[in-house]
Amino acid sequence: MMAKPASTDQISRPELRKDEGNRTFTMRELLSELKNDEDDVGSRNSQESTHQQSYQNNAAMELINSVTGADDEGRSRQRILVYAARRYATALQRNPEDYDALYNWALVLQESADNVSPDSTSPSKDALLEEACKKYDEATRLCATLHDAFYNWAIAISDRAKMRGRTKEAEELWEQATKNYEKAVQLNWNSPQALNNWGLALQELSAIVPAREKQKIVRTAISKFRAAIQLQFDFHRAIYNLGTVLYGLAEDTSRTGSSTNAKEVTPNELYSQSAIYIAAAHALKPNYSVYSSALRLVRSMLPLPHLKDGYLTAPPVGNTTAPHSDWKRTKFFLNHEALQQVIRIEQKQVSRSLSGRTSDVANMDKMAIRVDIPDIVSVSACADLTLPPGAGLCIDTTHGPVFLVADSWESLDGWLDAIRLVYTIYARGRTDVLAGIITA
Repeated sequence: MMAKPASTDQISRPELRKDEGNRTFTMRELLSELKNDEDDVGSRNSQESTHQQSYQNNAAMELINSVTGADDEGRSRQRILVYAARRYATALQRNPEDYDALYNWALVLQESADNVSPDSTSPSKDALLEEACKKYDEATRLCATLHDAFYNWAIAISDRAKMRGRTKEAEELWEQATKNYEKAVQLNWNSPQALNNWGLALQELSAIVPAREKQKIVRTAISKFRAAIQLQFDFHRAIYNLGTVLYGLAEDTSRTGSSTNAKEVTPNELYSQSAIYIAAAHALKPNYSVYSSALRLVRSMLPLPHLKDGYLTAPPVGNTTAPHSDWKRTKFFLNHEALQQVIRIEQKQVSRSLSGRTSDVANMDKMAIRVDIPDIVSVSACADLTLPPGAGLCIDTTHGPVFLVADSWESLDGWLDAIRLVYTIYARGRTDVLAGIITA
């Protein structure tokens, strides 16, 4: 039986860190634009002095003015942010319905919050983030299609939630964050980063809600990470985060002893699924220490020397139009080289070895389905009446399509992801890293 991490809620339980990735979309560009303008601030002081009183009476302006920065770089950065805030305050005096100015001012407040020293109490990071949230709220009321505003607003809410631990207030904030990520994705569906962050927010929420609500939220988080990967196959952050949420689900299932669905996915299966995604993230980003540490924890949960194995229903080799009665449920494995069917003849397993070809394999090659990774053109779900009932899988290759049927739609998702990830790793020139993981 495979060794598993201790399944307790205490700090001693091995925990996989989440990978949150990028922050706001446009703050970097904003700062770059404003840095050039900063050289001209001295010549404009006299013009700005007429507005000084209004700035002092503005709560947001007072907060930004009181941020000092922890070092020279932070102080220089904050001077640019203060100047930016004054520009947007002036713009709003001219036009209170300037939603672009409100949005950019919110970004300045949010960036200033990151510039606050960890031990600072005045101003507090939370106060700056709260004020940023108010600006995002105003901006989106004026223009309901500002998807960047909803996205960055959700990040600000998430940062506020993190300060509150596992409290009721934190739960409410995480719920607000998930709603804003949802709105951001509705307005801009082609955003893997928003989907990834939505999944992270759901993952955090699942740790706070009552146990009866947790599983549904976790399943939703899994769907968001998977959707992010489907938009960008090499999005290593979402790949890794999907591994962590599956690992957590395996821990919960192991601890409670209950099945996760009607198909009764076992904890060992969930651990193995988790390890696939973490191994893939490491293969794509081998120098990232977070992934390396996680891989050391979960590598033994892989079906070594393979990345994935399991059952698929397959037709006789070369005869995809065979009667359904001729299709057989057989074992397959996936490694860095190929998806390979395992043939059993007279109780003797015959398969391709990782180091070469045995004489048995040489004789049986034409009787087993094998899809070499470099030959893959596309991989997709397939609903075709010519296939046996079930979750159809189509692997289009340079030699023509290969049709298989998974045991369930959930099982199909796992095969689709695994094959796509191995191909992506191959396409990115990282096959040697994956080979090292599963064969070392």
